[in-house]
Amino acid sequence: MKKVLLFLVILSSVSFAQYWEGGLQVNPTLTANEFSGYKMSYVIRGMARYNFTKSFIGEIGFGAGRYAGKDWNDAEYSTTIIPFDVRLNYAPFDFETYYPYAYVGVGSLIYNVTQKTHTPQWPYKDVESSGITAVIPVGLGVMVQLSKDLSLDLSAGFNYSLTDNLNYYRDGSPKDAYYNLGIGVVYGHKWADTDDDNDGLLNKEEEELGTDPLKADSDGDGLNDFAEVRTHSTNPLAVDTDKDGLNDAEELNNYKTNPLVADTDGDGLNDSYELNTSKTDPNLKDTDKDGLTDGEEVNTYKTNPLKADTDGDGLNDNVEVLSLKTNALSADTDGDGLKDGEEVNTYKTSPLLKDTDGDELFDNDEVVKYKTNPLSKDSDAGTVNDNIEVKRGTDPLDASDDVIKVGVAMVLEGITFKSGSAEITAESEVSLQKALRTLNGYPELEVAINGYTDNVGKKKSNIKLSQKRADSVKDWLVKNGIDGKRITAKGYGPANPIAPNTTDEGKLKNRRIEFVRLK
Repeated sequence: MKKVLLFLVILSSVSFAQYWEGGLQVNPTLTANEFSGYKMSYVIRGMARYNFTKSFIGEIGFGAGRYAGKDWNDAEYSTTIIPFDVRLNYAPFDFETYYPYAYVGVGSLIYNVTQKTHTPQWPYKDVESSGITAVIPVGLGVMVQLSKDLSLDLSAGFNYSLTDNLNYYRDGSPKDAYYNLGIGVVYGHKWADTDDDNDGLLNKEEEELGTDPLKADSDGDGLNDFAEVRTHSTNPLAVDTDKDGLNDAEELNNYKTNPLVADTDGDGLNDSYELNTSKTDPNLKDTDKDGLTDGEEVNTYKTNPLKADTDGDGLNDNVEVLSLKTNALSADTDGDGLKDGEEVNTYKTSPLLKDTDGDELFDNDEVVKYKTNPLSKDSDAGTVNDNIEVKRGTDPLDASDDVIKVGVAMVLEGITFKSGSAEITAESEVSLQKALRTLNGYPELEVAINGYTDNVGKKKSNIKLSQKRADSVKDWLVKNGIDGKRITAKGYGPANPIAPNTTDEGKLKNRRIEFVRLK
């Protein structure tokens, strides 16, 4: 008996390999046979278990104990029993700190009656005092976790033998049996790991990851550790996994950016810079949809990634920097007074050249001031370029004045005088300046300034008045730098009318100053 107990103690202390566990049980027992008298009985049992699956566990047990009681006459009987059995345990539930199971098995039982009753057999039957018989154990149990490796094992069972000799009295059927209540310890059970912080990761996993098993959100970024590890693949130990300046929860919940990539949209700007500095969309490469990525606009071209047309010239930034090569930061790249968009879309001029047609007039002056064609050096196709005509005072839109012919009169429109006087009015300044530019532009010209009136009044008076007016024009030109030798002034009064004097309109036309080339 001492050897058996020593073996069980040694068995209980063995360190089992993975999936094995083992332990020692003490089982107070209650006999079940023909007699009803109670006497202290027990079985001390060692066992080893192998976990096939989480629910099915094989068990081998070996023990020793005493099967004892009292007969009807209060006489005692006692039998030494040594049970050996193989069991299958079924555990449908695996809780964090307790583990219920049911078992059924089959085994053998060595018995030896050491104290016999004196109850006579009736009817007489042979009784054996020792032997080996089969035994069938069934029952329920529960393990309760004590520490990481040690558990308390509580069980209750029924053990049915296939002999009627255990109490040294045979009555036929049923055979002798016993009930047991077991208490023991088990070493090596693999408990379902706990999750103290309820974050979805077991403490063991957290230990391997280096996270805090007592804090659901180890890095304090707003995402619990389970979500970071299992769902988002972010680092549960780093507030900002991609180091873009935004914490992982902000990226996922607020901005919908990728917490694993510093530049979610791949535009060359990290997510934090887009949200906090450039105010661009970190999920769009090209926030303003101008064809340039936000990174190109900010880092390369210095344009505004929130405005498709940074300089407001009517051309989007992509067209300016990639197609036209204009300055996307200046509305007027060539500084000619026209916006780049106007030049490209309206006037078809070059936004890179102040003077598209090379006539020495800025495009803006041609379009706005002179109404000439900025794409043609000679707008009126009269053989003289626009700039020369402007300088000499001829009309760049009238081909007839490009070449001043000898003896051909040109009316100086717009020269007027005070009524009945030779005093030139202020309104005449424009026409006089035009005549001045012409004479300066043609230094070889000699001209006649001819004055005319309508037919109202005396002819002699009209001739005298027209002469004074012609002289006034000549004097103005001489005073402004023209050599007087180049000018002849003559008054002709009502002669050579160019319109009928029968209407006010006709008379107005006849009251004129003409410019005639002499050589």
